[in-house]
Amino acid sequence: MEIQKLLKNKDNLKPLPDESCLGFGIHFTDHMFRMDYSDVKGWHEPKITVYGNFHLDPAAVVLHYGQAIFEGLKAYRGSDKRIRLFRPKENAKRLNRSAWRMCMPQMDEDAFIAAIRELVQVESRWVPSLKGTSLYIRPFIIASEPFLGVRPAKKYIFSIILTPVGAYYSEGFNPVKIFVTDKFVRAAKGGVGEAKTAGNYAASLMASEEAKKLGFTQVLWLDAAQRKYVEEVGTMNIFFLIDDTLVTPALSGSILPGITRDSVLTLSRDWGIRVEERPISIDEVMNSAESGHLKECFGTGTAAVISPVGSLYYKGKSYEVNGGKTGELAERLFDEITGIQYGEKDDRFGWIEFVDQAGS
Repeated sequence: MEIQKLLKNKDNLKPLPDESCLGFGIHFTDHMFRMDYSDVKGWHEPKITVYGNFHLDPAAVVLHYGQAIFEGLKAYRGSDKRIRLFRPKENAKRLNRSAWRMCMPQMDEDAFIAAIRELVQVESRWVPSLKGTSLYIRPFIIASEPFLGVRPAKKYIFSIILTPVGAYYSEGFNPVKIFVTDKFVRAAKGGVGEAKTAGNYAASLMASEEAKKLGFTQVLWLDAAQRKYVEEVGTMNIFFLIDDTLVTPALSGSILPGITRDSVLTLSRDWGIRVEERPISIDEVMNSAESGHLKECFGTGTAAVISPVGSLYYKGKSYEVNGGKTGELAERLFDEITGIQYGEKDDRFGWIEFVDQAGS
């Protein structure tokens, strides 16, 4: 794929933000990637251009019928100064699964990764060096055809934007408090819960805002049919260490297939830990917490990697996990995954791709 580059003059580049207080999703780089699609030309005119607004017709399909999908991954600067991507092929595959579900055009996976590599290379000065920081990469596709009517659009925009980030949660790697809701639901089987589509996140806002007002970090969703079985947290998949068994809800069509989730499963099995992907009821979780069998609970996702859970609040009662402290397994998984991402640990599973490609 030949990518046109329409870059800023070096004298006009933005000043870099302070790496010690980046926040998440606040600062955006000088450039972005864009490629257009039509049912006549297919994907065409790939280019890296100055970060700026899209021109959209008020009747653009994305504004009325919600055809929008996205991905999230990171670029990491190792101690050797080389920039690494973590499992970008899995992001490419998941984007295409989301596109299929939302009746949107799929992309060549190699072209997807090439676009990310080129843009990150152009913006390499934005990849922070401080431990725990990274360059968050947000690829997305929106329907841009102007018309009113319920059918898949015939025109789309694929874009990639970049933002240097610190910790996702203000708590950092300290345990978070989770609110379990049985009032609202995120997704139902047969719906679009397994797609990374914008509407899923809009649907989560009401419960998330209510939880935050009560002092909780995130919401744990239950299944839509019975409000009985655990599904996922607002921005993470969820894991429970019950005695010596690591349990996570099975992918059932309403749960996002997380890449960090898969990495945790792979590592845990490799370490000889018993792993179960199965339905787990909220009653089983709470009973395990009360009886002392719930040893750890943590969320997994690209943004936070591993997020220990210190307490779960359900039906007016708070259940403490591991004394409200970070568990050994959560810490070991966090150290292993971030060690691979920053080039400090051996990449035994071939998860790393280097942005510069040399030696990869």
